[in-house]
Amino acid sequence: MIIGIVLSIIILQRIIELFIAKRNEKWMKSQGAFEAGSSHYPYMVAMHIFFFIALITEVLFFQRQLSAIWPIWLAIFLAAQLLRIWCLTSLGKFWNTKIIVLPNAHVVRKGPYKWLRHPNYMIVATELLVLPLLFNAFITAVVFSLLNIWMMSVRIPTEEQALRKATNYTEEFQLNK
Repeated sequence: MIIGIVLSIIILQRIIELFIAKRNEKWMKSQGAFEAGSSHYPYMVAMHIFFFIALITEVLFFQRQLSAIWPIWLAIFLAAQLLRIWCLTSLGKFWNTKIIVLPNAHVVRKGPYKWLRHPNYMIVATELLVLPLLFNAFITAVVFSLLNIWMMSVRIPTEEQALRKATNYTEEFQLNK
């Protein structure tokens, strides 16, 4: 029962984020933005959809219960949600689930982006680990954490390459060209 409530809230949150991303994409493209890494995006979406399917399946099939330390996992997960909102609001119209880059734009260096280059990816990694651990779904936690590492090994270099070519990313983060 509790997994249904938790997952319903999270899935609703993700649907709202997709609407925000689509609105931001439309605005950015109207300003001359381009998409990078579109070939891996469907795999990332599939990974996230199958994450929820795997989590539900593991919990129901193996009759997983809430973890004995569920308050800790829940607190970490809720903190990640607050950080997710901070990332989203810090990037504003530049936030997206896709890699959409506006040429000659200045990269955002406020909120968590003042200290980290990819805080949202750290949050996603945390969610993919902590949410299954909340329900003792260890298989889902391990499998999707590993899949996410693989996905980020593709996505982050793709995003950074696009940002380096089209924005002040290299100068802002003092990276070697």
